[in-house]
Amino acid sequence: MPIKTADQVLADAKAQIKEYTPAEVMAMQKRGEKMVLLDVRDLPEVNLGKIPGAIHISRGRLEQNIEAAVPRGANLIIYCASGNRSALAAVSLRDMGYEHVSSMSAGINGWSAIGGDIE
Repeated sequence: MPIKTADQVLADAKAQIKEYTPAEVMAMQKRGEKMVLLDVRDLPEVNLGKIPGAIHISRGRLEQNIEAAVPRGANLIIYCASGNRSALAAVSLRDMGYEHVSSMSAGINGWSAIGGDIE
């Protein structure tokens, strides 16, 4: 098996999943679309603020804790700081049977840059 760089692993993950921009996620919220926002950042990052209503499961605990927190049929949008950890998490959850899973590109940094609410 060929050895991949971190950039190659990330590019492969992003090629396998759906990504929404922060503006698209905001528009979905305004339209009242049902979704679960999942923050996969580490707790010290989340303590600085998160998207209102988002649930938090750190990336390192995701596979162990997701089934108790989110049903497999949910429209799940995952975010992190910049969209990289969330892309890797989306692939992992897709492999676990979550069919409606996506990543928010640019993460919470992109969300706050366009004026998204933070709690």
